[in-house]
Amino acid sequence: MANNNTMVIGKTKRSTDNMIDDAIAQQNSWLNRRRNFTRRFLRSMNVFSHDATEPKKEKVIVTRERASRDKTEENKSVLREYWFPILCALIVLFVAIWVIFIRVGIPGRVVVLNSNTNPIPVETVSRDTVKNIPEPTDIPTFDIVRVKENGIVVAGRWQPNKNISILVNNKIVATERTNENGEFVYAPANGLRPGNYTLSLMGAEPKMKSADTVFLYISDADYRNSVSLLMTRDGSRVLQSPSILTDGDLVVSKIDYLDTGRIIVTGDALPRLRVSLSLDDKYIGFARVSDYKHFGVGADAGELKPGQEYNLTVRLHDGDGQTIATVNHNFVMPEMTGDNDTFYTVRRGDCLWIIARNFLRRGVLFSIIAERNSIQNPDLIFTDQLLQIPTKK
Repeated sequence: MANNNTMVIGKTKRSTDNMIDDAIAQQNSWLNRRRNFTRRFLRSMNVFSHDATEPKKEKVIVTRERASRDKTEENKSVLREYWFPILCALIVLFVAIWVIFIRVGIPGRVVVLNSNTNPIPVETVSRDTVKNIPEPTDIPTFDIVRVKENGIVVAGRWQPNKNISILVNNKIVATERTNENGEFVYAPANGLRPGNYTLSLMGAEPKMKSADTVFLYISDADYRNSVSLLMTRDGSRVLQSPSILTDGDLVVSKIDYLDTGRIIVTGDALPRLRVSLSLDDKYIGFARVSDYKHFGVGADAGELKPGQEYNLTVRLHDGDGQTIATVNHNFVMPEMTGDNDTFYTVRRGDCLWIIARNFLRRGVLFSIIAERNSIQNPDLIFTDQLLQIPTKK
């Protein structure tokens, strides 16, 4: 056992010595090469420092030839020793040239062609001076949808030099071609009839539908009463608001006051706009006008005393929140009848959820109205249907 252990230790020791000897040999070889390189360099410097006298001419020539040969070997040695730092420097230089001259680009020159097709330089512009020019998009996008006196104008963007179709109520009515900037304009010769429309875009090659739609209301009274709304996932944005209103664009048809202190105002206005309600100049609620121009606002007005005069103000707002129409209604609060129920006539676009929200404060209470009127399917009610609304809790 002892002999075996001694042999293993001896073998391990010899192997370690060999590794150390190899490392020392490699280091000596590297030092020797550096020493020879230094010796050749000093010898060449010493040769050029001697006076080139005539008796030593032949020797100087031989020495210079040797120095030239040594210098060639020196250059090769330098390349072998420092090839990696030189390669890194070249890569950095190439990247700097690419960033400065290729990626950034050189400012261009705007050129206009005259009647003789000779280019006339106008001014030098950079990319920063044309930031206001809309960029092409991967998804068809609306920019402008306006109603004019003799028709409509639709403008938008998509990929350059592509066909794009305009859809009205999900039907293709025209196909236009985008220009090199991805822009297109659609202006039909014949306008649309008064009414409500939904506009969308469909790009070809590949087929790509616009994420946003436009709700368009064309007034039958005056084209300036028309409304254009861009409908997005985040809400709506007004593209064209009514610039002039006529009688009938905001009408209050009925006012109900319940003994629960809730007031309900119904009427008609321009579709998709906002209607607000104020009692004695105190804001109490708002609602959106439906696509069919009907609205209903239900709000808590508090206890109104019989025999006292009140001022009810209904305002119609555009997309920027500005008031564009106002209806004032002064009334004297009558005595309450004591009836437990009130009645409501269904209008086009109504649903039990909205009716319950206006009269009962919460839309989830629509089942109470359905039960009182024996409605089997709460999703199915009819225009001009008379509903009995229970107002007592």
